[in-house]
Amino acid sequence: MKRSYAAHALVAALLMGSLGVSQVDAAWDDLLKQGQKLLDGQNRPEQTGARVPAGVDTATLAKGLKEALRVGGERAIGQLAATDGYYGRPDVRIPLPGMLESGAGLLRRAGLESYVETFERSMNRAAEQAVSEATPVFLDALEQMTLDDARRIYSGGDTAATDYFRDTTSAELQRRMQPLISNAMAASGVSLAYEALVQQAESYLPLLQGFSPDLNEHVTNKALEGLFLRLAQEERLIRQQPAARTTELLKHVFGS
Repeated sequence: MKRSYAAHALVAALLMGSLGVSQVDAAWDDLLKQGQKLLDGQNRPEQTGARVPAGVDTATLAKGLKEALRVGGERAIGQLAATDGYYGRPDVRIPLPGMLESGAGLLRRAGLESYVETFERSMNRAAEQAVSEATPVFLDALEQMTLDDARRIYSGGDTAATDYFRDTTSAELQRRMQPLISNAMAASGVSLAYEALVQQAESYLPLLQGFSPDLNEHVTNKALEGLFLRLAQEERLIRQQPAARTTELLKHVFGS
């Protein structure tokens, strides 16, 4: 709107003779430059993320990025594999499946809190035992990363590496983790805890009759969601906070 008004004002000034020739030429030239800047801004591809630091070649950039992903992945997995890594942290805690989660408040008020907590804890313990299997999968993915992948990830958004890992490792992580989670659930009594909860809860939630979720799939999917959430947090730290760049290579590539 401002540029349109300026153009009309210039035409009006010309007609009225209120500007000299040199003044008109200068005003018109300025208007054309503003228009060109506008067009350039509309046509220029959007720039996001960080620029590659001066003096860092592509090979070093790729090596530094892999180092960042290795460090971030190890931190994320280490946090989740610890006792209460899932269960003790609300943002990654694995909830009850389906309608059980919807009715958890009612069940607790009905005096079934111990059954609810036992079942929920057993699912999260299974995830904590199995998540370490993600480490070799991440390392394999790093080996497959190309130089083009590295440049794209480096200059992408704050979670570009996490997105890359999610795209390239989700299927393999699920394949590797499901049997481990199944074994861990058997050892931690998930099925028994689930049966005990449902047996006590059916009178309060009649819809539970015949409800038989795939607990193995539920726990695996939620465990992976928590893993990628933690990895994204670690990636942001390395990109944004110098204190998180704990090796010389990370400082060289991301700044100190």
